Amino acid sequence: MKTVAQALRVAVVMGLVAAAAAQAAAPAKSTGSRTVQGIVTQVTDGDTLWLKPAEGKPVEVRLRDIDAPEICQPWGDESRKALAELALNKVASLQVQAYDKYGRAVGTLMIEDTHVSRFMVENGHAWSTRSRYDQGPLVKQEKMARALTRGLHSQGGA
Repeated sequence: MKTVAQALRVAVVMGLVAAAAAQAAAPAKSTGSRTVQGIVTQVTDGDTLWLKPAEGKPVEVRLRDIDAPEICQPWGDESRKALAELALNKVASLQVQAYDKYGRAVGTLMIEDTHVSRFMVENGHAWSTRSRYDQGPLVKQEKMARALTRGLHSQGGA
């Protein structure tokens, strides 16, 4: 039979697990929308980069609407290289919609007339983000990349 102390410990642990799960599943915090212009100074992976505004500190950016393979996963390095080729050392405009739980700005990045998230999905370097109820805003572009076996769709495992 459990003691009161054991039952209390189990309840506390369960509460901490539930709180951690809720935080991990929490959507990005909305900020309203603002535009930041700068130069892309670093590409971390296929959906994360750093933007240096003319004034102020560099901003870590998580590209909205896509999910790219991690560097350690199949096609992860190719995805990072594709984003670097497109964006590194170029002037970009970021429409910030929110900040994620890691403090990254989440938004739509434009380089000249190129919608960067759309480019990454169209060329098979990322997937359209999915939710429980739909396949994401770039699902048409992903289906086309899959049909044309572009990028990560050209091989199994990604």
